[in-house]
Amino acid sequence: MQVKVENNQLFLKESIEAVAIFLFEGKLPAEGMIPVIGKAANGLIRQIWKQNDFEGKLYQTAILYPRGDADIQRIILVGLGKREDFSADKMRSAGAKAGQTALSLKVKSLAVALEAGELGLSWEIATEASVVGTILGLYQFTDFKTLDRETISEVELLYVLIQDNKNIPLVKKAAERAEKICRAVYLTRNMVSAPANEMTPSVMAREALTIAKGLKKMKTTVLEAADMKRLGMNALLGVARGSEEPSKFIIIEYRGGGKEQPPVVLVGKALTFDSGGISLKPAEKMDEMKSDMAGGAAVIGAVSAAAELHLPVNIVGLIPATENLPGGRACKPGDILKSMSGKTIEVINTDAEGRLILADALAYAGRFKPAAIIDIATLTGACIVALGDHVMGMMGTDDNLKTRIKKASEQTGELLWELPLWENYQDLVKSDIADYKNSTGRPGGAITAAAFLSKFVGPYPWVHLDIAGPAWLTKDQGYNPKGASGVGVRLFVQLLTNWSDVD
Repeated sequence: MQVKVENNQLFLKESIEAVAIFLFEGKLPAEGMIPVIGKAANGLIRQIWKQNDFEGKLYQTAILYPRGDADIQRIILVGLGKREDFSADKMRSAGAKAGQTALSLKVKSLAVALEAGELGLSWEIATEASVVGTILGLYQFTDFKTLDRETISEVELLYVLIQDNKNIPLVKKAAERAEKICRAVYLTRNMVSAPANEMTPSVMAREALTIAKGLKKMKTTVLEAADMKRLGMNALLGVARGSEEPSKFIIIEYRGGGKEQPPVVLVGKALTFDSGGISLKPAEKMDEMKSDMAGGAAVIGAVSAAAELHLPVNIVGLIPATENLPGGRACKPGDILKSMSGKTIEVINTDAEGRLILADALAYAGRFKPAAIIDIATLTGACIVALGDHVMGMMGTDDNLKTRIKKASEQTGELLWELPLWENYQDLVKSDIADYKNSTGRPGGAITAAAFLSKFVGPYPWVHLDIAGPAWLTKDQGYNPKGASGVGVRLFVQLLTNWSDVD
């Protein structure tokens, strides 16, 4: 999708397929762009308002067909609810509502009328929220649709209309940033949405290599099984043993900061399909286990966005990619694996495989002597039980790093909640016959998984994000349509933006 910023006075002289206007409950604005558009539409907005057919309630919509002096074919009204309850995230969802309404009308272009002062937001935040919300709300995954493709409609052009010419450069810059972030989220969503036969570890590695070729200061290296064997990554290779698909260890580096600046290392779990291995999962919803690589996809998306935005920070993305399948060579419950760190792991449950591949990736992260390590993974159903489908679980060892991530969460609306990682959880992951065991049973499952991971991090600030809930949605949630959400990409981009501002 292309995004353009225009002055509304000039734009209203041209033909517009649809223009979206956002209104609070209460009174119509007496000044600004909305009265101008209302006048051009022969008072139709004021008329529907007076008749209480539209009251500005949160996400309420109405479609008007004006016949005024301006050639506006449709006006889409979207409610913002009560002014005192408004936030940037509500603006994102309102933008999505406008976009989805335009999509249902099969229009090719949509203009959104933006009044930062009326919204009570800065121009940067108002622009980014409206553009991000609109574009992300329009996401569709149609790659494998062959029937009636001509009926699939897309909004191809998004205009941002503002009234004051002096703000156009500022709004353009914010819109360009939002467009690049959305491109990274779309990339991530597409990877997660793809079926496992089309998104194997090899394909994922090729995607990462292709992305790096088109971006400055970015490179991708892919380690093969023989390389991993030499490094002692036996936990990762143990998970991979049951599959015919070769495993890959993907290393993405973006060097936007100084040569001596230690990097932020992002580690993403990438099980391109997880059957549970010998500890086989139930058949119901096993098809959704193609999404068990959402953490790895988010890391690829986030690093590519950082490179596109030229963030002045060094970043390393580590993506251990494999399948987890039963087979004659598959890892078995009771097996013991020696990890890259030298620590041994008793495999209690082969369906607790994500923490095994992350153990080796976290140990490898120490080679970069990082400023921080953050891993992101669809790790435990226990996290969904604790926090539901909408929220990431956060655990870690460094309060400053957790504070930074919380701030980025508040700015992006990608919700997270901290779970405790107290000392008494550490004893639970000890094994009787090895150093550690990969499963401790149901109680506190999300926390004990993080406790296990902590054993492989080394002396670096570390945070673990469990995205098992929000990575794959079973119904639409505002600007996140049903299916792959791309969660984590915007959070990481905001974190890294803030990081470069502070450090």
